[in-house]
Amino acid sequence: MQVGMIGLGRMGSNIVRRLARQNHTAVVYDIDPKTVASLANECATGASDLEDLVRKLDRPRTAWIMLPAGEATESAVAKLSELLEPGDVIIDGGNSFWRDDIRRAKALASKGIDYIDVGTSGGIWGLERGYCMMIGGDEAAVHHLDPLFKALAPDVGIPQSQSGKQASTAERGYIYAGPSGAGHFVKMIHNGIEYGLMQAYAEGFDILRNASHPSVPEEFRFDFDLAAISEVWRHGSVITSWLLDLIASALAQDVDLSEFSGHVEDSGEGRWTIMAAIDEAVSAEVLTAALFARFRSRQQHTFAEKMLSAMRKGFGGHIEPPASSQK
Repeated sequence: MQVGMIGLGRMGSNIVRRLARQNHTAVVYDIDPKTVASLANECATGASDLEDLVRKLDRPRTAWIMLPAGEATESAVAKLSELLEPGDVIIDGGNSFWRDDIRRAKALASKGIDYIDVGTSGGIWGLERGYCMMIGGDEAAVHHLDPLFKALAPDVGIPQSQSGKQASTAERGYIYAGPSGAGHFVKMIHNGIEYGLMQAYAEGFDILRNASHPSVPEEFRFDFDLAAISEVWRHGSVITSWLLDLIASALAQDVDLSEFSGHVEDSGEGRWTIMAAIDEAVSAEVLTAALFARFRSRQQHTFAEKMLSAMRKGFGGHIEPPASSQK
């Protein structure tokens, strides 16, 4: 199949490369002409702008947007809606807000253009490992695009069920989640869970690291080898995961993680996950705390922490330790 890829960042370029490995073709566009030229020399046809990209696509056209959520994606969808024709498809493989997907799908349906939202997980490793995809939109349109999704999914065969029928594509790494917005909704929750898992690992290793801190009575101190612990947990432990693999790799390179400041951003899905939990009256303490911990990472000290110190002094005479003794 042929696809037009708009946005050649860390994931867009590798999606094109992975498709090319299985003989799919791509026309590519990015605001950086050097990036376009580089990929065109490798495995794709370059386009100078969106108009050029649409001209070079065969009908019915499939345009895949891999841009940051928000204005960049909104602008690309609006422009493509003017250039494409009935029967064409727009795929948003970024991390758009699921309610935006519903709005866009309705607007595009009036023009006969299908809009497919594809929550895509795999990051910079997707080229080799494949991509996990959560897909929303018209089911017939999604089914038509199955060769693309199958090519991008991890390189594992689909097991046969006991009845002899072919198992769900979920066992291969991609799934039709439901109508418009469903794909990005599932990906949103995926990323919210990711926040919680990452925070749990981070806090656990922080406790291990501080077991040797001078504030701990000497008889209760331990000087743990964090790299070795992360490695042993990767083998047979119930908490083994790809995230733990990444932790082990980072600690093996530098146990102090000295190249990092600890300033942690959030990409939006964590916030939207908490919004969904509020809308549904679902308790989500861990995911909420993980999101707030990221906010906290961007500050030296908060006013709330100053207030805590003031209250502790007020009721118990507790004095803040000097800066040199703080962790």
